[in-house]
Amino acid sequence: MATADLKDELNCSICLNIYTEPVTLRCGHSFCQLCIRSVLDRQDSGGVYTCPECRAEYQKRPALRRNMKLCNIVEHFLSTQPEAKVAGIFCTYCVHSSIPAVKTCLMCEASLCSVHLSVHSKSTDHVLTEPTSSMDNRKCATHREMLKYYCCKDAACICVSCCVFGEHRGHQVELLKEASEKKKETLRKVLEKLSSKREETEKSVQSLQDHKKRVQEKATSETTRVITLFKDIRIQLQALEERVLSDLSRQKDKVSLSVTDLIQQLEIKKEELSRKMAQIEELCQVADPLTVLQGRDVGRAEIDEGHGRRLQGVGDLDEVLVSLTLQSALSGIVTYIKQNFSVQNLLLDVKTAAVDVAISGDLKSATWSKTPIWAKASQRFKNYCQVLSFQSFSSGQNYWEVETSELGNWRVGVAYPSMDRKGDLSGIGQNNKSWCLRLCQKDYLVSHGGKEIRLEMEASLQRLGVYLDYEAGRLSFYQLCEPMKHLHTFTATFTEPLHAVFLVWRDGWVRIRS
Repeated sequence: MATADLKDELNCSICLNIYTEPVTLRCGHSFCQLCIRSVLDRQDSGGVYTCPECRAEYQKRPALRRNMKLCNIVEHFLSTQPEAKVAGIFCTYCVHSSIPAVKTCLMCEASLCSVHLSVHSKSTDHVLTEPTSSMDNRKCATHREMLKYYCCKDAACICVSCCVFGEHRGHQVELLKEASEKKKETLRKVLEKLSSKREETEKSVQSLQDHKKRVQEKATSETTRVITLFKDIRIQLQALEERVLSDLSRQKDKVSLSVTDLIQQLEIKKEELSRKMAQIEELCQVADPLTVLQGRDVGRAEIDEGHGRRLQGVGDLDEVLVSLTLQSALSGIVTYIKQNFSVQNLLLDVKTAAVDVAISGDLKSATWSKTPIWAKASQRFKNYCQVLSFQSFSSGQNYWEVETSELGNWRVGVAYPSMDRKGDLSGIGQNNKSWCLRLCQKDYLVSHGGKEIRLEMEASLQRLGVYLDYEAGRLSFYQLCEPMKHLHTFTATFTEPLHAVFLVWRDGWVRIRS
């Protein structure tokens, strides 16, 4: 009874239900916030506001103060009560007070508190359920009788009348409890399958999380490597710059010193020539022939034979030496950058070329030919215009670049040497022994085992980079543009050495870049 008394104390005097967001007026009475606001809204037109409880008047609309203490009490009270109490389901037989029901009898169609439940019939006909205020969903809509059976044919809950003379007459029926147990068993099996799928999903999530972590760690490591690499490159470039500038300075000083010495010699020579010129000019002014003829012989000007040779020996800046120094040093830096993988200089194996594939003299280019070029041989491809590289790869990280035609058809990729040389499935990418990227009727695709994936390209593919990590089982294709773009990566477990392989057809051509 104490619980019922407390509930009465927590009821709003306007809606007669437990407080919802209780607020308090200055007079001290509390109401649900929505309830008192509704009352005050109706009083707006009169200009006078009154408390619904004590009729205290307010000239201005009173401010509402939230009653936190009462909020906490209501919250605590509701948390300690069964759901039936919150839903307003009370004992049918407690007519003098609202006592929460703990069970509902389907036979009696009555809700029972704990006291009345203790004296209620224990017969199996009196089926007890959780408190409910509605019996409609437990009665037959046609006969208004309690649902007791389950029709297996129509998968419907039915009453006795439905079984005897209703539309379910003659159907296989089961008691609700038996049908419920069967359904529970089915649901348990479904639950087991769902649990198994959930475990698989959890493993997938964990696998993705592990992959994400590895990618983050790899990105961190790669970032550190790139930062260190560029730092080393800057150090090497700075040292190279200082060395080349120092060499230029030494060359300049050497040439300048040589030129300065020669200038001083020539200045002395110039003064000597000026003096001789003055003597000759003075002699030319003398009128007496005897004096002219008997005077000092200064008419023969000494010819300096070594003057031209001295000018040639002065030297000049050696730009070729500077360029060669830069080229050698920069090539060393590039080699240092590429040290993680081997850049391949591939050559085409003419012996494997189809009869209508033209191979250039440097073994770098393959072009489709309308007429046969080579004699037939067992090593050549028969049904497809293909050719293998001379080199094969069975380990390490390898990279090569290819130029491709904008028109026609071509394929670039790798293949096992055991790939069939003839037949409908001997084309690169059409079997499980080859992987490729291809141009076919203006579409770019990647294919393996006959399965194709179309690539979305913004521009034609003119230059292509191919990266092969044999141990990691990775084959990647890159578009060589600004900036470079990753096109696709195949992953596989390679079991044989791999050759680069190229296909050309209908004005298609490929060329291996050196």
